[in-house]
Amino acid sequence: MDTAEILKKVRQIEIQTNKLVSETFAGEYLSTFKGQGIEFSEVREYSPGDDVRNIDWNVTARTGVPYIKKFNEERELTLFIACDVSGSQHFGSADKLKLEAAAELAALFAFSALHNNDKVGLLLFSDQVELFLPPRKGQKHILRLIRELVAFEPKHRKTDIGLCLETLLKVMKHSGILILMSDFISPVSSFEKPFKLAAKKFDLIPVILQDKRELSLPRLPVCLQVTDPETGEEDTLSLASGELNQALQNYRQHQSDDLKKLFQPYKVEPILIDTAGSTADPVIAFFKQRAKKIRK
Repeated sequence: MDTAEILKKVRQIEIQTNKLVSETFAGEYLSTFKGQGIEFSEVREYSPGDDVRNIDWNVTARTGVPYIKKFNEERELTLFIACDVSGSQHFGSADKLKLEAAAELAALFAFSALHNNDKVGLLLFSDQVELFLPPRKGQKHILRLIRELVAFEPKHRKTDIGLCLETLLKVMKHSGILILMSDFISPVSSFEKPFKLAAKKFDLIPVILQDKRELSLPRLPVCLQVTDPETGEEDTLSLASGELNQALQNYRQHQSDDLKKLFQPYKVEPILIDTAGSTADPVIAFFKQRAKKIRK
């Protein structure tokens, strides 16, 4: 895309996302994510029913009257978006590529964070760290994040989720929300250790981007010449029998089982995104469900 097309696309995403955030998503974001702690606000006289653990004994001793400490929740959060930009993300058989769906999702999260005055950072990765933007506030910063996702051209084609997580564990000194977007086609063993460390440190939400043609291909009396977008290897595939679809489904099922085993001990719940459907609906449904669990 040239500069005019990039700006048009960014503006399009901005308008659509802002409307969605203001009408629906900002409240879900606020109710789902809590602040990083509490901060002292003031003291006031003790009233029957107050928690005695909050009594300020120094003030009480000086005045001879029981006083308790009041606290406010620290609302400010850091939201970090890590997005896979490897070769497999530049695939799409429906309305959009996986990477285009990722850009829409990033905008949804980022504008929600902006609405709540939270910081947002971005890391784009392949098998290298392609781009790192430290967390900051402000609309100008958010628009830059979206522009990078829309227009970025990675230098490498392969995927290394482990490297992405190891990098964030080193550079992010404090806990925060980590949105990890990828198709997660890589073997789970290649990123299992850093994922476990990241799940302990961050509020980690994997977003799994899927395209229906990675699960099933139409049966036709033809052969396809295909190229692996990450390795460049070429192969010829026959669509005449159901063997290929069975192999795809077996692989995806195996991968899904491995991811569940990785996620469950840390209560990590992924968001599944189908590139042929709405990017926003699964996110809203996820946060509504999560907000219910928090209130229980």
